[in-house]
Amino acid sequence: MESLVRQLYEIPGKVLMLHDGEYLFHEGDPARYFYIVRTGQIFITKYATSGRVLSLRLAARSSIIGELPLYEENPTYIFNAIAQSAAEVYAIEFPVLQSYLEKRPQMAVNLLRIISAHMRKQHTKFRDLLLYGKKGALYSTLIRLANSYGKEDEDGILISVPLTNQELANYSATARESLNRMLSELRKAGIIEYRGHLIFIKDINYLKEAIQCENCGCEVCNIE
Repeated sequence: MESLVRQLYEIPGKVLMLHDGEYLFHEGDPARYFYIVRTGQIFITKYATSGRVLSLRLAARSSIIGELPLYEENPTYIFNAIAQSAAEVYAIEFPVLQSYLEKRPQMAVNLLRIISAHMRKQHTKFRDLLLYGKKGALYSTLIRLANSYGKEDEDGILISVPLTNQELANYSATARESLNRMLSELRKAGIIEYRGHLIFIKDINYLKEAIQCENCGCEVCNIE
């Protein structure tokens, strides 16, 4: 997919720099730009009226953001985009993007392939949330983080991105208290351990078996 995304840099745009914790856009804002992440990571989240937060993606290099309102009459962003670290994005105005897509059908097909891949990823995440409960949601999140940011050694896999327990809870659609309890159970069982602020997965097969993992590959089973 990265090679397909690189073609989009042929479209005129501008580079934006974000600080850690800075919003790229808020849910409900008028949608003017389509974004490509160049460096850093950006959380894509949804806020419920209850105050709960659901984190949908951790968009990294070559991820696209803000594509869903494309071609809407009065487009608005339906999620929030927040920099998890210092980040750099490439912003293309919707009318400019649409003009290029209409003139270059192959570019339009490539963008459709990228968006379709994103939809498939989201569907598998929602499947895990609905079918396997709170534990399944956490286990699925840990597996996806390992696929996206894992560094393997002979003893297991180190998730190289630091995440707070609240951030993990947001990915798992559960309360932080419940997540703390589940992490404690995994630590006591020897499935995970902490190395500084990072999670080290000692037995990823345990997590996979618990959610009947289909081993659909890192291109689908990831957190991005």
